[in-house]
Amino acid sequence: MFTGIIRETGIIQEISRNKTNKIFWIESNIAPQLQIDESVCHNGVCLTIEDINDNRYRVTAIQETLGKTNISAWKQGDIINLERSMQMNGRIDGHIVQGHVDARGKCISKKDFEGSFEYTFSFDEKHASLIIEKGSVCVNGVSLTAFNVSNNSFTVAIIPYTFNHTNFQNLKESDNVNLEFDMLGKYVNRIVSLQKK
Repeated sequence: MFTGIIRETGIIQEISRNKTNKIFWIESNIAPQLQIDESVCHNGVCLTIEDINDNRYRVTAIQETLGKTNISAWKQGDIINLERSMQMNGRIDGHIVQGHVDARGKCISKKDFEGSFEYTFSFDEKHASLIIEKGSVCVNGVSLTAFNVSNNSFTVAIIPYTFNHTNFQNLKESDNVNLEFDMLGKYVNRIVSLQKK
């Protein structure tokens, strides 16, 4: 479990393939603190640490993950948002995030308001019931509040701190992002859909 509060980023150093899987070596300041078999959220995707070498570590994305996230488009040198799993002994500053991506979204607008930024993302309309005005949404692993919500898009505002400490500073129009909708909303949606049958 995660909170969507990004305190570290990483740089993709190497990418290789093993059958249908993609293997990534990632450089980050958190690498020496990690343990093998630990879960870390990468741009909103929970991946397992497989190996650690000084300030680098290795993760593998399997076919299921590659098909449902933007990981297949990651390139050497890309900066990704990182979050270690939450500890249940303190404040939850964002919202509860599983690291299980629901959909890919696309950045359709980026506006600079000279002090903050607004990004608008489109997504498949089949997920419309999972996002509400002023509700929580996770974009590339970042816990954010959605507004101007429609059946296939929403907008988020980014404060300078978040802009400077995540890969939002590199996000451009037409870029794909990983979306995880609020877990509570997904359970409510499931219960309601089963009652209709």
